[in-house]
Amino acid sequence: MQIVETTNEGLKRAYTVTIPAAAITSKIEGEVKKIAPQVRMPGFRAGKVPVNLVKKLHGPAIHQEALNTSIREAMDKLVADQALRPAMNPDVSLAEGYEEGKDAELTVSLEILPKIEAPSLDGLKLEKLTVPVSDDAVTEAVERIATQQQRYEAKEGEAADGDQVIIDFTGKLDGVEFEGGKAEKAPLVIGAGRFIPGFEEQLTGAKAGDERTITVTFPEDYPAENLAGKETTFDIVVHEVKAPAKSKIDDDFAKELGLESLEQLTGLLRGQLEQETAGLTRTAMKRSLLDQLAAGHDFEVPPTMVEAEFSQIWQQLVQEAQGEEDPAAALEEIEAEKDDYRKIAERRVRLGLLLSEIGQANGVEVTAQEMQMLVSQAAQQYRPEDRQRFFEYVQQDPMMAAQLRAPLYEDKVVDFLIEKADVTEREVTREELQAAIEADTDGADAEKPAAKKAPAKKAKKAEDAAEDVSADAGEDAPKKAAAKKAAKSSEDAAEGEREPAKKAPAKKAAAKSSEDAVEGEAEAEAEAKPAKKAPAKKKAADKEA
Repeated sequence: MQIVETTNEGLKRAYTVTIPAAAITSKIEGEVKKIAPQVRMPGFRAGKVPVNLVKKLHGPAIHQEALNTSIREAMDKLVADQALRPAMNPDVSLAEGYEEGKDAELTVSLEILPKIEAPSLDGLKLEKLTVPVSDDAVTEAVERIATQQQRYEAKEGEAADGDQVIIDFTGKLDGVEFEGGKAEKAPLVIGAGRFIPGFEEQLTGAKAGDERTITVTFPEDYPAENLAGKETTFDIVVHEVKAPAKSKIDDDFAKELGLESLEQLTGLLRGQLEQETAGLTRTAMKRSLLDQLAAGHDFEVPPTMVEAEFSQIWQQLVQEAQGEEDPAAALEEIEAEKDDYRKIAERRVRLGLLLSEIGQANGVEVTAQEMQMLVSQAAQQYRPEDRQRFFEYVQQDPMMAAQLRAPLYEDKVVDFLIEKADVTEREVTREELQAAIEADTDGADAEKPAAKKAPAKKAKKAEDAAEDVSADAGEDAPKKAAAKKAAKSSEDAAEGEREPAKKAPAKKAAAKSSEDAVEGEAEAEAEAKPAKKAPAKKKAADKEA
């Protein structure tokens, strides 16, 4: 096999690789000998079919398999001989006009990972911001649960704002009942805003036993297209009117929640709050750590990796913008900041590569047991009958396995660095801790107008975004993926029989559309109202540490 380097510029490499025809022919002959004893043809005893007939019958498939194997081996040799660390799958193309019996000439182009010196961990300083969980915070949490578990008691007279009515309703469009618009004894809280606009308000003043017909117009963006923007009527029968009952927070209240006592409830809530604040504390420490690493390291990163990271960021931004009240304005806003988000993508890739280098230099690894757990967790998003296919897909696709492993690997490297750092502890309020997480201390975000900074986010959102800097950790995955990609490219370029590429199984089907008929009180209520829009979110990449 002949390898000739044609490009060596920065992180870009290109080669021509020539696989001798004799090497491919040798593999064909070997494959023919291996399968010949298993071939059956009329007129011949089992295992006695002549080799020339075996070739005639299975020749194209055998040749394709031999070619694919040859290319995989050639790519392995290229990576090994040239000591390459591919950043992403290389582009591999087979020269036009190739046919059996000729040398196979490949053109290979790729980007390699930069050489990164593992940084010294001496002098790494971190501040651990802690938030003690107060008794008042626990009391507030209990009261929130009490509010969420609001009970209602029957009352005499008319329904007022905040009261609950138990109703039957039948929706009609142009006098004809429409699917999903009917329910019996559905609970509705007036003023809660859970039904379509105008529905609840028209039940103010209703009394038990009342029958009335109300008219409402469905929102223009209602999920059911046959109802969106349409005026409809609802025939209502009021069964009961109930007023909110004051919840007494005691042992009986805790028992209604399935617990033994109020003390157990408060203990559980305190533990949850402590766990939540501990997560915020770690997020703040991680952000500070990443900022220190980013400030001390500036090396070239593979453009393809940056582009792949940017594409993920941009896809999420566009998706969130489309959920805003004014999608066009939101899209225009993120478009104006596109260069900033590209800088964030570059920072993420650089930090991911740096963390990977630190981890490898210090023996950090994800165990086989941990990897198995990651795959099992990821498989839960698929239908039970597709989960085995997902396991097989991960085993066959090194890049998919790397994507699953990378976040855990990164967390383990971060934990290793925190253990090595000189950590001082300071008690702060929750607001101060949140402000530390939201502070724009990285170079990419610092260039953005201050007016566009996000307010304090919920703990989980902030933690997710702050930790999302993973690039592919480890070196084996890109090497294996290079060979796999090469084989796939040869299938596209060469003629002959080929096996379809394996695909990941389809994920679970989406939930039923809003117009589907349902049974039960809670489901009936959901059918009569539009899906409420989430409040406007600040852009995902703004939260990146």
